[in-house]
Amino acid sequence: MAYKVLVVDDASFMRMMIKDILSKNGFEVVGEAENGLKAIEKYKELEPDLVTMDITMPELDGVEAVKKIKEVNPNAKVIMCSAMGQKAMVIEAIQAGATDFIVKPFQADRVIEAAKKALA
Repeated sequence: MAYKVLVVDDASFMRMMIKDILSKNGFEVVGEAENGLKAIEKYKELEPDLVTMDITMPELDGVEAVKKIKEVNPNAKVIMCSAMGQKAMVIEAIQAGATDFIVKPFQADRVIEAAKKALA
C-alpha cells in the first residue's frame, strides 16, 4: 500500500514538482494546500502518513502549521521544504516537530530519502 502524502506550498509549481517526484516513486499524493491554515484542515480531513511543508507561506507559516498539526496528531510526520537554508529556520522547524528538512531547489533522490527516513 502506498503512503499517503499531503503537499503544502504556496507556489503551485513547487507542489507540482514535489507531487511528481513522490508519485513516480510509489507515494500517493492525497491532497495539496497553499498555506498553513489549509494544511491543518486538509491534515484533519485526509490523515496523511506524511506532509511536505513549505516554511514561508501566507496566512500561516509552515513552522506554526507544524505545531498545530502536532497538536492534532503528536506522531505526525512532517518534512519541511524551504529555499531558506538558514540554520535558525531549520532549528525552529525541528523544534516545532518537523521530522526532516530539505532545501530548495532539491534533488528528487533527496526528497525520496527524506520521505522514506521519516516513515521508517
